[in-house]
Amino acid sequence: MNTTAPKRVVVTGMGGITPLGNDWATIEPRLREFRNAVRRMGEWDYFDALNGRLGVPVDDFAPPAHWSRKHTRSMGRVALLATAASERALADAGLLNDESIRDGRMGVAYGSSGGSIEPARTVGRMLETGSMQGVTATSYIQMMAHTTAVNVGVFFGLKGRVITTSSACTSGSQAIGYGYEAIQQGKQKLMLCGGAEELSGPGAAVFDTLFATSTRNDTPALTPRPFDGKRDGLVVGEGAVTLVLEDYDHAVARGARIYAEVVGFGTNSDGAHITQPTRETMAAAMRMALADAALEPSAIGYVSAHGTATDRGDVAESHATHDVLGGGVPISSMKSYVGHTLGACGALESWWAIEMMRHGWFAPTINLDAPDAECAALDYVTGEGRDIRTSHVMNNNFAFGGINTSLIFKAHA
Repeated sequence: MNTTAPKRVVVTGMGGITPLGNDWATIEPRLREFRNAVRRMGEWDYFDALNGRLGVPVDDFAPPAHWSRKHTRSMGRVALLATAASERALADAGLLNDESIRDGRMGVAYGSSGGSIEPARTVGRMLETGSMQGVTATSYIQMMAHTTAVNVGVFFGLKGRVITTSSACTSGSQAIGYGYEAIQQGKQKLMLCGGAEELSGPGAAVFDTLFATSTRNDTPALTPRPFDGKRDGLVVGEGAVTLVLEDYDHAVARGARIYAEVVGFGTNSDGAHITQPTRETMAAAMRMALADAALEPSAIGYVSAHGTATDRGDVAESHATHDVLGGGVPISSMKSYVGHTLGACGALESWWAIEMMRHGWFAPTINLDAPDAECAALDYVTGEGRDIRTSHVMNNNFAFGGINTSLIFKAHA
């Protein structure tokens, strides 16, 4: 029986590629403008039956100039986004060129909803026409579900464990949770954790066929509207975010800057329906995270909601939150700014929640004018945002298949 005390796990690096910018100094002013980055995707006019034609792209992304073709030929856009975010996080942690990340001390936990769409197109053409034109030795590697995790690991020479979390909207949060557990249990000293997603018409069509996308195609600034009574669905976005998680003693020994501590993680499944969320098991995941952190519900000072602006999702999530935390905890959804970044959202929202906790200002849910009467009575943060001093924030995410996650971060003194 292993009686070793659990290791403390801290966040020592954060980096991302998002529609609002790639560093907090750029992102926070954008949040304070209270405007989203949603736009009409004219290139999707090619898809004749697509109802929702809104998206949130990262318009200015290009692989860094110092990356060689040899390093990137196995990467589609989603892996490029993940690797770029990871490079930024490693640099932020002071570990980018450190030998400690290549000697087995660092593992990787990473995910996305799927691989890149372009190689899937060429393989689909092969099935349709019989022609292998465009199918290459790297087509599968670019389109496989675990393309982000393995490409990040190979690019940086990581020799620790690889945990692939292709679990749709919980890919990023499960990656952080499983990375936390790997360090907590003493299996790794360092973990590179995150999630990524690339924007595509077929990706949007997945939700469009479920009548879950917003169709406010001519008024992109007014949608999505999480928890609002006039919401009409989600908007798909893209991006990637990576956190460097580290054993506390290891971080202190090397003099690392510590952003926050990961103190709680809960994950479970509804076991009921592929696309319809279940309030009771969502609440159970939050309670797991609280128990893992040894915290009472009253300790949570802010909740970063999944908040997709879908009809049943917002209702179930709001009531699950109320069941666990009551109606007094401030809550807002970052998807109102960048849409639903799918595999990236759990990592993106964790990053932003940590930064907001550090700086004491929490962004509101924009476009939330009047909460839906069917949603629970929560302290929805609106208007100019909220100045809050708290030592604990919770980030919740929920995915297709009834996968639920809850993460708790503690401020570092």
